[in-house]
Amino acid sequence: MPAGIFRVCFVVIAAIVNHPLLFPKENITVPENTEEVIQKMKEREENLRLERLKLEQEIAVQEMLAKSSEKATEAEEQYMHDPLSWNFWTALSLVVFLLIELWRQDYQEGMWQDYSNEEDENAILGKAFKGVVLPDKVTLANFYERCIQNVTSEIARNRELVEGFADDLLEALRSVCNRDADMEVEESIGVGSMYENWRVHKPLACDFIVPFTPPEPYCFQLETWHSGESVPLDKQGYGLIKICRADENSTGCICDKTKLGEDLLCLLHSKMNQSRHNNHMEDLLCYNDSRYLDGDQVMTWFQVALTKAWNKISHKYEFNLTFSLLESPGALKIKFRSGKTIAFNLTPVVQYADSDVYFISHFPCSDLAEGSTSSIHWFLTFAVYEKRYIQFVSKILPANSCHLSCLQILAFLHGKQCSLTGPSSLTNYHLKTVMLHLLQTHPSSNWAFGYLEARLQDMLKFLEKSLQEKRLYHFFIGNRNLPEELGIPVVFQKAEPMNLFRPFVLQRSFYRKTMDTFHEMLRNTSTLINEYTMHVPMGRATPLNKELL
Repeated sequence: MPAGIFRVCFVVIAAIVNHPLLFPKENITVPENTEEVIQKMKEREENLRLERLKLEQEIAVQEMLAKSSEKATEAEEQYMHDPLSWNFWTALSLVVFLLIELWRQDYQEGMWQDYSNEEDENAILGKAFKGVVLPDKVTLANFYERCIQNVTSEIARNRELVEGFADDLLEALRSVCNRDADMEVEESIGVGSMYENWRVHKPLACDFIVPFTPPEPYCFQLETWHSGESVPLDKQGYGLIKICRADENSTGCICDKTKLGEDLLCLLHSKMNQSRHNNHMEDLLCYNDSRYLDGDQVMTWFQVALTKAWNKISHKYEFNLTFSLLESPGALKIKFRSGKTIAFNLTPVVQYADSDVYFISHFPCSDLAEGSTSSIHWFLTFAVYEKRYIQFVSKILPANSCHLSCLQILAFLHGKQCSLTGPSSLTNYHLKTVMLHLLQTHPSSNWAFGYLEARLQDMLKFLEKSLQEKRLYHFFIGNRNLPEELGIPVVFQKAEPMNLFRPFVLQRSFYRKTMDTFHEMLRNTSTLINEYTMHVPMGRATPLNKELL
């Protein structure tokens, strides 16, 4: 190796020394045929250059062979001395590669499918809200009073009328049902925006959930997604309701161990033996040959029962009652002779243990019906706790706080935008979840009505960030910072958080449509507010304006 380097250096030095332009030989007489001499010197120079390149290539090849042989020897020695270390690093490399590949696939799922230019997509995401200028406080207050507050004033009147009629209808339903074979219906519970005082869209429909239980000797055995292997992992937030007989889990009756007289009968077993011959309930409400409660069967039973109940009491009222949506168990509409209509929903549910969590098969407005699922999977609704938490927080917040006002304005704007560009997968339940998260993170003093503009901006920013990340967690499932006064079951607080935006990861077309609608709403916010706001004359101030001035 040193000899080769020496040869290269010698050739280079010789070429330099013999170059006629660098070291001309002054004492030598230049021959007459100068051009011929110059040509020979050029040929010699070219030959020296070629020889130098050839030597450099030979040295490079020798160096590469030497290095490769040394590395092979070292690797072989290391493998012979420590094969476990080599296996460990190989396995680690494979794991890292797999993690990177999984991350890449997940990242690609989160990208918009229709955008081919990544820079264009990055320019859109995260910058939509920066260019939005919301109206000032006085304009927002005028808009809220003119467009929203007048609408919500009708809620109390409708709610009082519907509550009385719903109680009468359910009482008639109990009287027409067979108590030995049909489900037993309990008192209704008012939930939703009408009972949380933020409903803005017409029709102003009241939502009621109606718990029901099976007749004796049957009972419900409830299975949530984290309580057993029977519920698939992709059904997070869902559960199964199994119909069992009460005697299946009993240790036995005393009549089995005691000899009764011929003229004595066990009242328990005599009743159960009679019910064994009546399989009407199982055949009607179970899914095929299984023992799981079928939501579609329950819907059919409930609609038939409501029809019978209305036929019994219809003579007492001067209006008609019809089903407004056949896909929902109890979406009803009262129609007066004057043409006025009032809508309300009665939805059968199953209570979870002794809590206020309920299994629900159908949602009246499809707010949570994300994606298709089988009829035996029932969604868990925390509607009662949502109403209770809003009432709990309202006692802590300043008087005339703006939390519900922000939600109403946002729901109004989104509803108007959907009427212009078509429906999106973003629902009012998502908007309410955003408000609940911000109520937990912002101090109560920041929700005074004077902060209406700032809190509305916070909700829009939070919603935009959640949509970009495709992640909006359920407020009650996995939230361990809830007040103990609410009485949330610990099993749900300790559960893994549930992402309400998970369908956006799997359904890219819905996600793209939702993002387009949201960005269009942001761009049209000022226009929509100014269009629907009735200008207040100069020198005249409303109560809300007086508070802001």
